[in-house]
Amino acid sequence: MAIWLDHRSKVIVQGMTGSQGRKHTARMVGFGTRIVAGVTPGKGGTTLTVEEDPIPVYNSMREARHATGATVSAVFVPPADAKAAVLEAIAAGVGLIVCITEGVPVRDTAYFNAAAQDAGVRLIGPNCPGLISPGRSNVGIIPPNIARPGHIGLVSKSGTLTYQMMYELGDIGFSTCVGIGGDPIIGTTHIDCLEAFAADPDTDVIVVIGEIGGDAEERAAAYIAEHVTKPVVGYVAGFTAPEGKTMGHAGAIVSGSSGTAESKKRALEANGVRVGRTPSQTATLVREVIREQQIMSAAWRV
Repeated sequence: MAIWLDHRSKVIVQGMTGSQGRKHTARMVGFGTRIVAGVTPGKGGTTLTVEEDPIPVYNSMREARHATGATVSAVFVPPADAKAAVLEAIAAGVGLIVCITEGVPVRDTAYFNAAAQDAGVRLIGPNCPGLISPGRSNVGIIPPNIARPGHIGLVSKSGTLTYQMMYELGDIGFSTCVGIGGDPIIGTTHIDCLEAFAADPDTDVIVVIGEIGGDAEERAAAYIAEHVTKPVVGYVAGFTAPEGKTMGHAGAIVSGSSGTAESKKRALEANGVRVGRTPSQTATLVREVIREQQIMSAAWRV
């Protein structure tokens, strides 16, 4: 099991013939992702050869979806084209859209996020690294060689911290890792992932990585208290961030005591989440949780 993405997922890459699309298509195919088509307006009828296999390119998402039956779209297009690309994917009827593009105007994101919600389409991003179910499929830019399949579910605002946590716990392994992005408006939230991981029988422990700014982590903490019975471990980036200064992501800005790493840590801990002050400490907490689960499991068998 995994959430939203597995070995059966058939993927279309929008912008596949661009430099980033080409590079990451090759990486995804190398991992075993089923890339069945690309879409670049004006280049329909051509192919992109990856590992000696030609991948057909279509002019539109509707053509590509009709020809392949794909259920997932990966968006690698310039910021100015992201709105049109996501709306086209929604209209074509795919169920999961992963928008990697950075720098999408907030107004555009708000528009296509609302359209995705109205259509019942799962949107991840924009400005995100995507998601990976190790051993099954990888859609986006997450390095596929840093983790093996396992039973940890990971959701993170930060791409870099997604990679680091996967590396830190790579020997244990993950069910699915989701990089949701750090823009002020994103399609999939911590709570969406928590809900999916809580229902996934292959996920035993959940890791939540947040960052300064906004109140997403506080809302996630409240959701955990009400709905999640699996152990959750957290990390919040930005303990040393200065007040009033945007740090990295467009949504990562502290205003007074609101949105600080310390306030988020307190909210998570108040609702039963163990929170590390560094990624390495967070990984150690995850290992402790897993050891406790193993001890409890052994006691039940006795």
